[in-house]
Amino acid sequence: MKYQWLLFDADETLFSFDDFAGLKKLFIDYDIQFSEQDYYEYKEVNKPLWTAYQEQKISAQTLKTERFSLWADKLGVSANELNSGFLNAMAQICAPLPGALALLESLSSRVNMAIITNGFTELQQARLENTGLKHYFQDVVISEEVGLAKPDVAIFEHTLAKLNHQDKATVLMVGDNPHSDILGGMQAGIDTCWLNHHNKPVPDNIEPTYEVANLDQLRRLLLDDALTKA
Repeated sequence: MKYQWLLFDADETLFSFDDFAGLKKLFIDYDIQFSEQDYYEYKEVNKPLWTAYQEQKISAQTLKTERFSLWADKLGVSANELNSGFLNAMAQICAPLPGALALLESLSSRVNMAIITNGFTELQQARLENTGLKHYFQDVVISEEVGLAKPDVAIFEHTLAKLNHQDKATVLMVGDNPHSDILGGMQAGIDTCWLNHHNKPVPDNIEPTYEVANLDQLRRLLLDDALTKA
């Protein structure tokens, strides 16, 4: 195999991330039937906060509290309490994506693997334990702990230094987000594989080294050493 290290994103790359289901589970504890309209309004707040976080304009803590500030005021509880409850709910409902277990099992004796994620520690560690996948990864690099977020080149450099591996030609970044995963990997000088679940067009100025539609396809191509140029 060409690659010595595979770097995986987490959300919607290895694990499902149904935040609507997680929010509904959270608000049941407050006797709230969380609706689709509530979810739309949540996303209107949450999405720009994530963009600001990835651009290092706000901290992880600001993101976690600001996205629940309106609900905190309505319910008379702290935003931190709501955020922690949400992450706990997500950890409980999270499951590996189809093909994830077969992929990791097939590759575990052939290549080193690590996770590099913009998610939060409280969720990442819990779901790795809950899903039984933790032992497949030599390391898990979490933006909240590092103080950097993808697509910042610095978090990729930090990861390679932590892994004590500087040969970028033998590293592949796999992720579903063309901006944070693919553009970030490109700018860091490593090969990338875009997990394009929904057959979306490649965004302008982003050129993944490879493109696959699902994890089964990635597994077959990696094992066959036959990844096709995107």
